[in-house]
Amino acid sequence: MFDLAVTFLALILVLVWAVPLLALAIRLTSQGPIFLVQLRTGRHGRPFRYLKFRTTSCKPEAGLSTMMSYQSTQVTALGRFLGTTHLDQLPLFFTVLTGDMSIVGPRPHTLQFDAQHWAIPGYRDRYRMRPGILCLSQLRTRRPHSDQIKNEIRYNHWYMNRYSLGLDSKICWWRLTGR
Repeated sequence: MFDLAVTFLALILVLVWAVPLLALAIRLTSQGPIFLVQLRTGRHGRPFRYLKFRTTSCKPEAGLSTMMSYQSTQVTALGRFLGTTHLDQLPLFFTVLTGDMSIVGPRPHTLQFDAQHWAIPGYRDRYRMRPGILCLSQLRTRRPHSDQIKNEIRYNHWYMNRYSLGLDSKICWWRLTGR
C-alpha cells in the first residue's frame, strides 16, 4: 500500500507534468531515445526493465554505457542536471506500478554487476524482496563499487531484518531532507 500511495501521490503532483516536460527537453537537446532501458535483477533474481531518462549523448558507434559517471564527457548538460538532481529516475515510478520495484528496498544492479559479485557471501540475499528506488545503503554509502559491496550488503541486511512502514517512511524523509 505504501508503494502505491507514494507512487500515486508522485503521479498526481509531479509525474503528470514533469515527465512530458523532461522528455521534451531531452528530445530537443540531444539525439537518441528519451529513455535508457536496462535489464536489472529483481526479486528472486528475475530480470526486469529498469527505465530512466537518458543522460548521455547517444552516438551509434559508442552506444550507451551501463555504468556511466556523471563526470563523463558523454553526459549532456541536461543529463548532468538530471543526474545530480535525481530527476533522471522519475520514470522508475512506472516500474513500481508494474510491480517490478518498490519505493524502498535494496537497489537493483545491472546483470553484469550481479554476475561479478554473485559469489560474495550475502550478496544475493538482496533479491529476497523487491528492489527499491530508494535504499538505506544508497543514503549511507556511495555508488556501489567492489570495495564498498560489503558495506552495501551490511546495510541491505540491516534493512531487510527491520523492514517496516515506519522505516520506509524514515528513509523517504531522509532522502527528501538530504540526511
